[in-house]
Amino acid sequence: MDENLDEIDLRILRELQLDARLTHQDLSERIGLSPSPCARRIRKLEANGYITGYSARIDEAKLGFAFNVFISVRLDRQIDDRLVAFEREVRRCPEIVDCWLMTGSFDYLLRVAVRDLVEFEHFLTGRLTKLPGVASLESSIPIRRVKYQHARLD
Repeated sequence: MDENLDEIDLRILRELQLDARLTHQDLSERIGLSPSPCARRIRKLEANGYITGYSARIDEAKLGFAFNVFISVRLDRQIDDRLVAFEREVRRCPEIVDCWLMTGSFDYLLRVAVRDLVEFEHFLTGRLTKLPGVASLESSIPIRRVKYQHARLD
């Protein structure tokens, strides 16, 4: 645990991670602190970069993007201009919702969200394989999510 955070800060982070729409009043009741000090702590957590933003969790399946694929990508060369070009193009692909630069036998791990296998095939053959520097791909289709958590807090 970060020595700059105490147990109250961690409780605030846990509660906000579960529901960022809590009012300061509701949050203060849950953690046992009055609203004004609670609000000050939130502002401090934001200012110090522990809280980086607030967002809504969107159900991709309800929007029609229920088919997820994890794709491991190997580039032809791991040089700066190749990495920059690949990452620039990845940012332009709405199908790619998550991208990680990796160690090991592959250079990147992508999570792709599409409507179905047909859309995935079109994306794979029509776009992904044509990105700069792509040497090989390996796809994995997840069966179900076992655990989901925004951030580790302890």
